[in-house]
Formats: sequence, structure tokens, C-alpha cells
Amino acid sequence: MSIVDNAVYRGGQRIASPATLEETYRLLAGLRAEDPRCTEAGEHCVLVWIGLYRPSQEELDSLAEQFGLHELAVEDIRQAQQRPKLDRYGTTLFTVLRPAVYQDATETVDVGEIHIVTGPGFVITVRQSEHGRVGRVRSRVESQPVLLGTGAEAVLYAVLDQTVDDYYPVVEGLENDIDEISDALFSGSADGGVSRRIYQLTREVSTFHRAVAPLEMELRQFLEELADAGAARELQHSLRDVLDHLILVNNKVEAFQSSLTNALMLDSAQLAARQNEAAIEQNEQMKRISSWAAILFAPSIIGSVYGMNFRLMPELTWVWGYPMALVLMLLTGVVLYTVFRLKRWL
Repeated sequence: MSIVDNAVYRGGQRIASPATLEETYRLLAGLRAEDPRCTEAGEHCVLVWIGLYRPSQEELDSLAEQFGLHELAVEDIRQAQQRPKLDRYGTTLFTVLRPAVYQDATETVDVGEIHIVTGPGFVITVRQSEHGRVGRVRSRVESQPVLLGTGAEAVLYAVLDQTVDDYYPVVEGLENDIDEISDALFSGSADGGVSRRIYQLTREVSTFHRAVAPLEMELRQFLEELADAGAARELQHSLRDVLDHLILVNNKVEAFQSSLTNALMLDSAQLAARQNEAAIEQNEQMKRISSWAAILFAPSIIGSVYGMNFRLMPELTWVWGYPMALVLMLLTGVVLYTVFRLKRWL
């Protein structure tokens, strides 16, 4: 069984914790039989909250049959890997959230997935990953019976609020990483590892942005829907507060993307400058090597001419022939050295 926690509430208080789905159905049927008019949570009414972790196909089929879940919602739960959204199917609302956790050890962002189905008198939460603090949300909501007694929307609000609150540590972690990159770039200590880190952070920020950005529009539409339906004002105020926090997070993430783009451009410019400096230095070295090679090569030519040992060479029998050759070698080297110095090759 994939049941993590399963509870039946009346008036905001937990009255039972069934061990199986079948037991939940029997208990729910009995409670509703006591008051057939009570189909939604509220005072003296019941609310079922079933928490699951990667349920099987049989469990999903059982839930769909019992609570009338739409086949598209069931298919999305089964396939997972969905974008954040809130889809309305008749009286049920299917919500996909992407909670995120910043891993300090690896300096990466892990994005999970939570599916929430809310309807008249029931909430089904399905975790598709290890991330998502649904247990903490349940404890928080159970400590506020008045909030829990308002219905399934209160549970959805609590999960949304917790998910958005958990985005803040991720924002702080990414901000620290970007600050470290900025310090390295402006201090001149950047190397090839900084470029790799910028690319990695860009990927992490993009993944986080895909988890945050779509939820803002979906939450706006949900608030309009609640307003049109005349939902409790306190719930609407609370959801608007969640939306405000989400907008701040989204703005931060967009700023991160801009900062990383600028950092990548700056790093590319610094890399090009370093390569240009290296090329210039290499060119200067080649000039020096070529200059000294020319200086040493000229006397070698003179020496090789007089080393050919031909008989009919007047300078061989001349008294000043040897000093003249030495002077000619030295003079050639001095002339070449002077020329290269004037050209700043040496």
C-alpha cells in the first residue's frame, strides 16, 4: 500500500485514521448516511484526506471510482512529469505543484512533484518524489480546526503556502551561488571552472523557473474562480498572500536568469581577452626567438663560406683575412640586433 497518511475529519477534528482505502470508503459512507445533506466539509460534516506516495494503478482506479475523478486527471497522476497547473473537472480541482529543495552539499536544485485532487468532502494528495512536506502541512492544518473545517480548499491553500514558502531557501541558495560567481569574475580569479559553473547554474535556474512561473498564472485564475463562486474572504486573502510571495519568487528567478546571462557574457569577454593576451605574448616570444635566430644565423653563413676549404680564396692567404671574418660576423650581429631593437622585437 502507498498510503502515507489517511484521515477522516469532522468539524475540523480528526475522528478516524483508516488503514486502507476500502475502510475509508465504508466509514465515509456510514458518516454520510447519518446526514445525507452533508456532502462537503464544514461544521458537523466530514472531510476525507488521503495522502499517497506513488500509488499503483489499482489504487488510482479505486479512487477514481469512489470520488468520480476525471480520467484525464487520473492519467496525469499516473504519468507524472506534469507542469504546475490547476485544472477544473466539474466539482473537482486537479492541482500539480513542483516543490523544490536546494541541496547544499551539491549546490543543486531538486524539483519534486505533488498532485492534489480536491472535491466535495475529500482531498487526495499524491507525492511523486521524496520532496514535498505534505506531512508538515497536515500537522499545521490539524492544529487549526477552524481552517480545516472550511473544506478541501483550505487544505489546498495550506499545501500551496508550504510549497511557496519552501521556494525561499532555494532562492537564497541560488543567490549565494550567483554572488560567488560575480565575486570570481570581478576579482579576476575566474578560470575555466567558472564557465562550467555558470552553465550549471543556468540549467538549475531554468529548471526552478519552470516549476515556479506557470503556477503564478494558474493561481490568479483560481482566485478569480473563488471570487466568482463567493468563497470565504479569509481564504481568498490567504491565497492572495501566497500569490504575492510567488510573484516575489518569480521575479527573483527572472533576475537570476538575467544575471547569469550577463555573467556568461562577461566571462566570455574575459576569456577572449585572456586568449588575446596569450596570443600577443606568444607573438612577442616568437619575435624574440626569430630575432636571435637571425642574429646567430648571419655569422654562421659567413663562417660556412670560409669553411668550404676552396684553394682559390684570396682571403685564405691574406694576413688580415681571419680578423676581417671575425669583425664581419660581429658587425652583422650588431647591425641585426640594432634593427630588431628599433622594431621592439627585442
